[in-house]
Parts: sequence; structure tokens; C-alpha cells
Amino acid sequence: MVQANQAKCPECGSKQFYRDQDRAERVCAKCGLVLEEGMVDVGQEWRAFDHDQKMKRARTGAPLTHKRHDKGLTTEIGKGATELFKVPAKKRSQYFRIRKWQKRLLTSKDRNMSFAMSELQRLVSFLGLPKTLHEEVAKLYEKALQHGLVRGRSIESIIAALVYSLSREYETPRTLTEISQASGIGKRELGRTYRYISRKLDIRILPAKAESYIPRFSSMLKLSDKTQVHAIKILRTAKEKDVISGKGPTGCAAAAIYIASVLNGERKTQREVADVVGVTEVTIRNRYKEMAEALNIEEEVEEKAKEEEK
Repeated sequence: MVQANQAKCPECGSKQFYRDQDRAERVCAKCGLVLEEGMVDVGQEWRAFDHDQKMKRARTGAPLTHKRHDKGLTTEIGKGATELFKVPAKKRSQYFRIRKWQKRLLTSKDRNMSFAMSELQRLVSFLGLPKTLHEEVAKLYEKALQHGLVRGRSIESIIAALVYSLSREYETPRTLTEISQASGIGKRELGRTYRYISRKLDIRILPAKAESYIPRFSSMLKLSDKTQVHAIKILRTAKEKDVISGKGPTGCAAAAIYIASVLNGERKTQREVADVVGVTEVTIRNRYKEMAEALNIEEEVEEKAKEEEK
């Protein structure tokens, strides 16, 4: 029996109701008047206690996804090397015929999307990017293909350019060098394709924040969380003093990491930081001097560095 606060029974004025699960009705407990019928049960219709039960009782397949060229709807005949051995020997010739005709019936768009999605999967996996970004890049690539922007350009360069632009939007930025090495596309070609795609698809993304690089670079240098937080604080203070305006975000991030590592007793050399971040030691020195002077910590950093050298 359920206490209902929203309504009274129009017949007897009672507030006591109960729900008849078999008939999907809401009934007054005092006089038996049916107040509501045909109610929708929003609860779970079945329970599963292990994976096998869940698979047996499920009536739908995997959700639609843009990460596959067919959005996950097509049945692919003979996917995987072991499929052939599941077919009886007498029907193998038929199996090969069906498989061959399925491949022949693919349109040029399907073939293009299939190759592009496999390349995207490889790139996202190599760079360790999130699934949400993977899905968004797949959507944008399909849009580019529909607008005829891929013609005359390599699929790899379009995918790499989209990953480069969207990685900044999702605050998991990757440097041009990292994406160039992962995709095998030259920096100049990558930059040219990025500008072209951004213009045609009207992608407007602000430059990457230097703070976005700190967690990943700190992890690669095996620095503590305390040093990581300190580096972010240094960057934010430098930003308030307008020191890093117009400077490259990776160089600023590298300098902040170097300063924080020295001040927290986890000193890394400028060479070590430069190798991980992908900038030169000269860039780190220049950004370090500018930030240290603005924050009045130049002497403190130098003293700490000398102490650790001893």
C-alpha cells in the first residue's frame, strides 16, 4: 500500500492507494475505485546475474556507433581467421562465394570509411585519446567525406588533422610532432590539411592551454602530484601577470614543470624535460627566466638547484 500525497480519491476522499502490477492499475485501497489504468512500468523487465544470462535475455545488439563505417549495423561474413573452420567442408565454396560478393557490393564510400576508421582506431589507441574524441572525429570525417573534402588528399592526413584539432577541444592536447610521428604525415602537410579542414568545416577551436599538458608530461617524467599541482599554480600566476601570453604552450608547460620539480626536491634537468616535451633546452631556459623573474623566485630556484647538485 502506497501513501499518495498528490491526489485524493474522488469517490471517498481517501489518500491510500495501491498499485496492481498484474493489471497495471492504480486503485483506491478504501473503496476500490480505479484511478489510473494502462500504467507504464519503468522498472527493469528482467534481471541477469552473470554475462551468459545477460546475453541470452538481451533483445538488442550493440549500440550504434560512428566508430565503424556501417555504424555497427552490417553483418560481416567471415570476419576473423577462425570463421572458416566453423563452416562444413561441403559448404566452404559457397562461403567463399558469399564473402567475395559481399566485398564486391561495397561502395567506394564504404571502402573509404572502412579504411579511415581503422586508421583512426590505430591513431587514437597509439596516442591514448578518450572514446568521446574518437566518436567525434569519426562524425567529422564522415561530414568531410560527404562534402567532398577528402578528394585529392590522403585519408591519413585528414584523420590526423581532425585528431590534432579535436584533442585541444577535449583538453587532451597532443603536439604536432606527436601526431606527425604517430600518423607518419609530415608536419608541413599536417598543418596545411588542418587549416584547410578547419576552414571548410568551420571548426573554431582556441589554442591549447599550457595547463592541459602538465598532467601527461609530469606522468612521463614520474613526478609527484604535489609537483604537478605546483606547476599548474606557477602557470596560472604567470598567466595573471601576462608573462606567457603569445608564447608556445608546450614551452611554458616545460618551464613550469622544471621550476616546480626543482622547488619540490624532484629536480629534473632541462635536457630531460626537453626530451619528453619535445622542445629545445633554449626554449625552456627562455621561458624559465621570464617566469622566474615575473614571480620573483629566480634566486630561490637557483639555490635549490645548487643544493641538489651537491
